[in-house]
Formats: sequence, structure tokens, C-alpha cells
Amino acid sequence: MSAPRQRGSAARAPRRGAPARNGTAAESRARQRALCIASTPVPADLDELRELLRTAGVAVVGELVQHREHPHPNSYLGPGKLEELRALAASLDANVIACDDELSPRQERTLEGELGIAVVDRTAIILDIFARHAGSAEGKLQVELAQLEYNLARMRGLWTHLERLGGGVGTRGPGESQIETDRRLARDRIAALRRRLRDVHASRQVMRSERERSALPQIALAGYTNAGKSTLLNAMTGAEVAVADRLFQTLDPTTRAFEVGGRTYLLSDTVGFIRKLPHQLVDAFAATLEETARAALILHVVDASAPEEELAAMTRAVEDVLEEIGAGETPRLLVLNKADRLDELERTRAVNGHRGDGALLVSAATGEGLDALAERIDEIFTSQRSPVTLLLPYSEGGRLAELHALAGELEREDTADGVRVRALLGPADASRFARFATRA
Repeated sequence: MSAPRQRGSAARAPRRGAPARNGTAAESRARQRALCIASTPVPADLDELRELLRTAGVAVVGELVQHREHPHPNSYLGPGKLEELRALAASLDANVIACDDELSPRQERTLEGELGIAVVDRTAIILDIFARHAGSAEGKLQVELAQLEYNLARMRGLWTHLERLGGGVGTRGPGESQIETDRRLARDRIAALRRRLRDVHASRQVMRSERERSALPQIALAGYTNAGKSTLLNAMTGAEVAVADRLFQTLDPTTRAFEVGGRTYLLSDTVGFIRKLPHQLVDAFAATLEETARAALILHVVDASAPEEELAAMTRAVEDVLEEIGAGETPRLLVLNKADRLDELERTRAVNGHRGDGALLVSAATGEGLDALAERIDEIFTSQRSPVTLLLPYSEGGRLAELHALAGELEREDTADGVRVRALLGPADASRFARFATRA
């Protein structure tokens, strides 16, 4: 995360042994010491927030949880807990407060004013990580759009040092004018980004139309971030997508082909999901997430090495996002990844626990179970195919090659009128070749 601004606080001398000011950027980021907070009616697990902060390059020095039905509308934590937080932050030498929820602008301002140190919420942390990992032009545009929309409501307060006049005619202060100017500039930039993203979306639509014209079955990888989707894509297709043991390593969609039983399939990987995924990101990455929404089959990849309760929560989070992007009714296959991290008892529990889901246990890292996964994919699509008999004129050699890619092995017979072919085709493919249909 970029170094937070500490309003109204004096500069603190570096601790003994701390990196020098001219150290590397990584060392500078490591000097951020976050205290995690949450307000929840049920016991809170802040492990995911800790992992988000680690990915953002922030050290975690402690946590504080308040159990209450609803967060305080003004300060997120109640007055008593706020006093406890101030004392704890001072004792732990924390210089960032990280909240596990999205704060309202008022809550954020109140906390910063009461504590005198920077406050960031879950959404700001995720946006920061996305900004670091965005590689393509489209990804950078999407992240900038999400950041601007998030910050637009938080612009009030950035110019409070200029507000010296009261409201009413003739008392309009320069601070208010500056806020309006900044908001107008932000809205103009948001409109420009949306236009550019529409152009990018149109280009992506052209590429998607080319893939759809090939009529190859499309499969999407979906799952919680860091479940191993990119590793699985590489293992199944021979792609070389960058992988790392950190959240949101992959933001930009990647589509590659692989073959099973002579039939070709397209496999797409895109951004991972997470609990409480900010709506700004869902909206900004709508074009990217269309790869998942348009797929004929979704491979829901989960980390089988996660504790059962955590695994169930991650699975629910993914299902919620799939519903939100319009892919709730798409057929899916549960893939239990990271089998290499399980002992025999854990393997048995993982398979038995999801037997009703038809889940497969695999390891994208070692290749275990990938042949069985490919065969299951082929079985799912084969079950949707029906036998057809076609007569293709010899002049339609290109259509015959296309048929090979779609159906794999064919029964063919050369006749005086053309090539008689018997193949298994899905309903959409059968309609495309309907003009060549003939009796067996």
C-alpha cells in the first residue's frame, strides 16, 4: 500500500534498527504496521485481512474485535472500544488501522480524527492490491475506475483546512469550491474511463466472437483467490501464466486451448473472488467477468487444504459472486485442488465431504488427477451430444476439419457425392451443420 498520510501527527523518528529513508520500496512498505479491527455480532476471523495486508506489503502488529449487533454509525467502534483501540495502537506502535469492513466516509473521518493515524478499510486494501497487480491496459483502466468511484464519496474532508466560512449567500468558502472542482474532475475522469472501457470491451467482443464462431466448448475457471486456478490453467493447457502464493495474482483474463479424446476445448482464467468483494470491483471488472458468465461449464476450483469451515465460507463467497454476475445457472464442476498438501486421512475426508457434488481431487502443482479431470470434462460435454449423420461435399474440406475439432473421432465414408460422417454433436453444433444432415 502507498504510505498512508497521518493527519495532524508529528513526524516520528525511525526506530533503532529501522531501514534508512533511502532504502528500497519494499523496505519502505514494510515500515507500515497495521492494527486490524472488526465489529461483528459473531466471532471474527481476521486471517484473511492479515493475508490481504501481507500481500499489500504491510506488517500486522495486532487485532481488536468488538462484538456488537451493528457497527457504530459514526465511529464504527463504540466509544469505550475506541478508547481501548487508541491505547492499544500506541502500545503496539501501529501507524495504520485496517478495518475488515468497508467504512462509510463519516466512520473513516471519525476514526482518523480520534486516533490521529491513518485508517484504511478492506475495500481500500483490495483496491491497492489490484493497482499493484494490474498488468494490461484494460486491467489498469478497470482498477483506476474502481478507485475513483470509491474515493469520490470520500473527497469531503480533504479540504477542511480551507473551510473557514459558514453556509449561506455570500459566505461560500474556497474549500467548498475546491471540493466541487475535484468532484467534477473525478466525474469527468470516470466518464472518460467508462468510454475507454467500452471501446476495450468492443475489441474483446470481437475476439470473443471469433472464438464463438469456432464453436469450441468454452470452460471458465472460477474460485477463491489463491485457490490455484492459474496453476491449473498452466498444467492443463501448457500456458505460462505467472503464478505466486499471494492474493489476486491474476487480474487479466487468459484463454487457452486443450485437447481431450481428439476434441478441443477452450479454458479461461480470470480474477479470483473473495469474501465481501467490493461492488466497485464487480462493476469495473464486468467485461472481464463475462468470460465466466458466457462459459458452457465452470470449474469451481477450491483449496482442499483449507479447514472445512473456511472452505465452506470461501465456496459460498464464490457462489454469491457467480450469482451476481449472472452465472448462477451455469453447470459447474467442483475441483478440489492442492491434493499434494493433504495426508491420506485428509484426502478421504475431502472426497467424502463433497461426494454428493461429484468433486474431483487434483493437484495442479504435481499433475495428480488432471487426466481424470480432463476425462470428466469430456464426459460432461459428451452427455450433451447426440449422434448425427452428415454428407459433406468434397468442396467443404474446411467444414470437415472444423467437425473434427468439435467431435473428435469420426466415422467417415467416402462416397460419390461426398464424405458421409457419423459424429456426436451438441444441439448448437448440430444446428450449424443441419444443412448437411442426411439419413444414416
